[in-house]
Formats: sequence, structure tokens, C-alpha cells
Amino acid sequence: MQRVVLTEVYALLKRIGAVANEAEFSRDWLGRSECYVRGLRFKGLGASTGSVAICASKLQHYGLRMCESSAHSKLGKQFLELSRECHNTINEEAEAQWLAA
Repeated sequence: MQRVVLTEVYALLKRIGAVANEAEFSRDWLGRSECYVRGLRFKGLGASTGSVAICASKLQHYGLRMCESSAHSKLGKQFLELSRECHNTINEEAEAQWLAA
């Protein structure tokens, strides 16, 4: 699930020109090194919960700001929906961890 939501976030940000590549996405939206997403893909791993949380927080912050403007409210709503998906992913992973314990 995590990989899907971050793929959607990256695709949207790239489409609107907010990021140019995965390295920029890793650094600016996940709070990690420029090779983070590439390394995850190479190792077949999902992003850390912290990285997803940073992304969710930034999406929510900018989404709320964009919703204040009629010119950007549609995009703001998309940001907020992706933020909710990130938060849902975090909750699902946390629940799976404590249920397994």
C-alpha cells in the first residue's frame, strides 16, 4: 500500500512540476537523501513510516493553503486526499505491528 501511495504522490508532483525527479522527491518530500527512493526500489523495500509521515504532513500543509485559493482548490483537494492516504497507510502498518506482537 505504501509504495502505491508514494508512487501516486510522486506522479502528481512531477506532473505539476513540483519535483523534477525521484532524487528531488526523496530529498524535498520524504526528508531523505537523494538516492532514497532509488535504494528502496533496488532493495524491494517500502519507505519508512517517518518518510511517509513527513510526506503526509507536507501534503496536508500545502493542500490546506491551496484550498484557500479558488485558483488552486482542486489541486489542494488532491493533496489533502493523498495526505489522508498516507495517514491511512501509517495507521494500517502500525495496527499490523501491534496485532502481530
